[in-house]
Order: sequence, then structure tokens, then C-alpha cells
Amino acid sequence: MSEVIAPNLSTMRGFIFDVDGTLALADKGLNGYAPLPGSLELLDLLRSRDLPYVVFTNGSLKTPMQLSQALAKAGIQVAPELALTPPAIAVSVFRDKGYKKILVLGAEGVWKPLVDAGFEVVCAPERADDADAVFIGWYPEFGLADLDAACRAIWQGAGFYTVSTVPYIASRDGRTLGISGALTAAISSVTDKEAIVVGKPAAEAFATARALLNVAPEHVAIVGDDPALENEMAHLNGAVSVSVHTGLYKADDFARLPQNRQPHYSLSGIDKLLELLQ
Repeated sequence: MSEVIAPNLSTMRGFIFDVDGTLALADKGLNGYAPLPGSLELLDLLRSRDLPYVVFTNGSLKTPMQLSQALAKAGIQVAPELALTPPAIAVSVFRDKGYKKILVLGAEGVWKPLVDAGFEVVCAPERADDADAVFIGWYPEFGLADLDAACRAIWQGAGFYTVSTVPYIASRDGRTLGISGALTAAISSVTDKEAIVVGKPAAEAFATARALLNVAPEHVAIVGDDPALENEMAHLNGAVSVSVHTGLYKADDFARLPQNRQPHYSLSGIDKLLELLQ
């Protein structure tokens, strides 16, 4: 396997930032963001150089507007239209499929973008056996009736989609359960259907973020803390991977990846990326 060669960061013309474990850490309820060292200064530097950036979280608790507002309270400035969550990607995917009726297992951040986009949305535990798709997101209040509704729709032919399948995410309390991943696994085990991920590292997710940046893939740096998400999305799409160790994965975790899947830059934190760009 070929060794990953790190391109010069001065050639980067746009940036995609993960949130949790990269720019900031929230509490276990994914609220109350606290910026990580260097994040505010790095974004200030990019703005001063007119280098565009988007933030992209696989979290779906908040709508893009709510995410923008929550980050602003921590001093992290990002316009709502540049704050990406997986439901924004789902809107594009579902439109391309011609879907109209969606059964959602999720909080407001999951269903509201679909409603705003004009889809007919049914929120579990209400049944929608005739739904075109089942969509799973952040949903800590789930119960047996929700799982039953999802399985029945899938048995009737509904597509099966999820924001993410990761088992946990980074917070100030360490590992926080990835609820969408747990729900997706439960429904998959009953229906024997594999869910399609619309969040990172899906190609559609990168395409949406890159379109906002209007930058060629090779000039996009994807900055994140998860080897299977941001790092993998970079490698799948010809972008540059900058991995940080301020989330749940450390330097050794990235070093153990196959040579052709190691990040172009493996840094202790976003503050080190700031130093390299200054």
C-alpha cells in the first residue's frame, strides 16, 4: 500500500470542520459547547484570509440554525447555511429518489429540515407503513413502539436511512452514546436491512459541503477527530485529511490505520493546525 503524502497546507482553499471533539466539546446531552484551544483563533485567521469554511456534524439534535446559535454562544462563528447536519443531505438524497413520505425517528433537528423542504413527515411512534423511507437520527426518547413502526415500514418496502452508525461521540464526559447508531443497529437486526448513511463519510455529504465551498476536492482540507468519518471522507473523495487527537481517538489510533488510509496530517489539536497555517 502506498504511503500518504502530505500536501502543502498553503494550497488549501477551503475547510470542512467537524464539531464535537474537533472545534468544541459539549456536555453529554450535546449542549453547552466549549471551544477547544485554538479553534476561535483558527477561524479568525481563515476569515481574515477569505478562506471559506463549513462546519459539519453528524449530530442531528439541532437544526442548522440551532447549531449556528449554539456555536455562537461559544464564540464559534458560522452562518446557519454553512452549518451542515445530515438531514440537509437527506433532503437532497430523498428528492433525487422521488420520495414524498418519510417516517422519522428523531428529534426536531431530524424532522424539521424535511418538513421545511416540503416532505410529508410522520414522526414515530405514529405508524406510516406506506412511507417511502425511514430516517433515523438523534432520539433519546425512543421506545418499543418507535422500533415497531420503523420495522413495519421497512418490511413494506420503505428505504432505510440513518444519520450515522457510529457507536459513540466525543463530549466533555468522554464517550456519549451514538443513539442513531444504536437504533439503526436494532432495526437492522430485526429487518435484516442495512441502512444507508447520509452523514459523513457519504459521498453525498462531501458533495454538499464542497458545493458550499466551491473549491476543488484536492484543495479542501477535512478536519476531524474520527478515523472512520472525516478521515475516511477525505480519502474517499480526494481531499486532504487533517486529524486531531482532542476527541475519542489518539495519535496511536490513527497510526494503526493502513498506510493508504492514514491522515495527511495527524495533530494533537486544532491549535497545531493554527500554527501550521500562520
